[in-house]
Amino acid sequence: MDFKIGTKRDLAGILDLYKQFNDNDDSVDCLSIDKANKIWDYIITSNIKYFIAKDGEKIIGSCYINIIPNLTHGGKSIGYIENLITDENYRRQGIGKKLMEMAINNARENDCYKAVLQSGTKRTGAHKFYEKIGFNGESKKAYELRF
Repeated sequence: MDFKIGTKRDLAGILDLYKQFNDNDDSVDCLSIDKANKIWDYIITSNIKYFIAKDGEKIIGSCYINIIPNLTHGGKSIGYIENLITDENYRRQGIGKKLMEMAINNARENDCYKAVLQSGTKRTGAHKFYEKIGFNGESKKAYELRF
């Protein structure tokens, strides 16, 4: 297995992996490769990094971090981690943990004072995983407004 920062060449594989997200959630739709390429062009000009795991040429895991500048905490940024996923055939092999370590290290390297993430309220297995690697699920409460 190979772990690295994702590039535009990895985009089709990332989108293919994302098809495993929320199988029962109709709000999760797959992007066309053309639209995804346009979004990626923005990503590479921003503070966003995708981390991927590959088995040969197949992308088997991914997450991203967005480093958000901040005017509090002495100007230290916030690392916002999102969309951690491991291919269902590769789970429980430490892939998600390694991807999260990469994202967390990126937050530290970018002088963030914290890394945050959100997880669906029903994903109790994921909650245990995040707590096991050091995240506190009780320190804040997140709210969202969907459009």
